[in-house]
Amino acid sequence: MIVSLDTLLVFVPAALALNLTPGNDMLFCLGQGMKSGPRAGVAASFGVALGGFIHVLAAAFGLAALLAAHPGAFAVLRWAGVAYLVWLAVQALRGPGLVWAPEPGRGYTPRRAFREAVLVNVLNPKVAVFILAFLPQFVDPARGSGFVQFLVLGTVFNAGGTVVNALVGGFAGRIGVWLRGRERVARAFTRLTGFLFLGLAARLAFERP
Repeated sequence: MIVSLDTLLVFVPAALALNLTPGNDMLFCLGQGMKSGPRAGVAASFGVALGGFIHVLAAAFGLAALLAAHPGAFAVLRWAGVAYLVWLAVQALRGPGLVWAPEPGRGYTPRRAFREAVLVNVLNPKVAVFILAFLPQFVDPARGSGFVQFLVLGTVFNAGGTVVNALVGGFAGRIGVWLRGRERVARAFTRLTGFLFLGLAARLAFERP
């Protein structure tokens, strides 16, 4: 076993506690579920998982170390993420409200929620830095390939996060289903989603690196 049972008994509870802590990814899934329904909220959770695994691969290959060591590269990626979240917020604030039967070309689909979640997660360098700081604590060079251990731990961490975010996105979607036919309330929730995305952008922009 490449990762010892003793290590997993410590790692899994710690990872689950972190997954249950509200953060940008959970709030993004909540916003997608509120805006476009349960399937979009769940799809966003899988997009977040893919984005997280990309960060795990990048960290394993040393890219995250490069971002941490070069503030310029960190800032470029951070501000790209901020800009994308602001764009999503503007789209939500200008939109007509919750969309239940998307028309061709409108793009309010689980596929779009998945794609947006991947981009938001990949463009958040704090995820990369967090993974670089957290996962290596549980890697034991004496047990073989550190690269493989890193991937195993990252997969476990992402699996827990996916379950939590899917539940959050699905629950938010059920709220949206209840809002069907309540146009004014639905529009207010869509505006709330826009402000939620703006809040995420502000958090990413002004948090200390």
